[in-house]
Amino acid sequence: MTARGALTRDRIVRAAADLMHGAGVAGTTMDQVVDASHTSKSQLYHYFADKEALVAAVIKFQVARVLEFQEPYLERLASVADLRRWRDAVVWFVEEARGVNGCAVGSLSSELADRSELARILIQAAFRSWESYLAAELRWMQDRSELDAGADPSELATGLMAAYQGGYLLSQAARSSRPMAMALDLALDSIEGRRVRGDRASERRADAVQARTAVTYSDLTVQ
Repeated sequence: MTARGALTRDRIVRAAADLMHGAGVAGTTMDQVVDASHTSKSQLYHYFADKEALVAAVIKFQVARVLEFQEPYLERLASVADLRRWRDAVVWFVEEARGVNGCAVGSLSSELADRSELARILIQAAFRSWESYLAAELRWMQDRSELDAGADPSELATGLMAAYQGGYLLSQAARSSRPMAMALDLALDSIEGRRVRGDRASERRADAVQARTAVTYSDLTVQ
C-alpha cells in the first residue's frame, strides 16, 4: 500500500470510528462513511470488502485510541498510588465528555459481541491486552512484596476492568463521572486491602534476600 493509500484508508477508518461511536454500528451506513471521510465508494470498497471488514478495522482503531491515552499511566504502574493516578486520569476523561457515548471499546462490545463472532474475538483480545498491563504491574508489586502472595494479579486486573466498564456504563446514563470514580475507588480499595504493610513487607524482603544469598553461597561451595 502506498503512503497515500494508507492515509486514505486511515481517514476512512477514523471517520467510521467517530460515526459508529456516536450513532452505533447499526446506525452508521457506508454512504455516511463516504461522506464523512470525503472519499468515494470505489475507494471505500477498495480497502474494505464490506461493512464487517470496516467494523473490524474500527475495533482495532478504537483500541489503539483508548490505549494511546492510557498507556502513559499504565506503563508506569508500580504502586497503588500509581493506580490511583491512572484512576484520576480516567475519571477526568469521563468528566470531560460527561460520559457521552460510553467507552469506545465497551460500546462496541455491547452492540456487537452477540452479533458478530469476529467482532467478539477482536474485542475480547483487546480487553485481554488491556488487562495484561494491569496484571503485569500488580504481579511486579507482588514480586516486590508489596502485594500479598495470596492475591491473584490476573483476577484483580479483571476486577479493575469490570469496574471500569461498569462505571463507564453508569456514567453514560448519569452524564456524570461520579459512578466511574466510585466504581474504581471500590476496586482500588480492595487492592489496597491486599497490600503487605510495614514489618511484614520488610520481613518478606529480608527473607527473599537471605534466600538468594543462601543459593549463591551453596553454588560457591559446590564448586
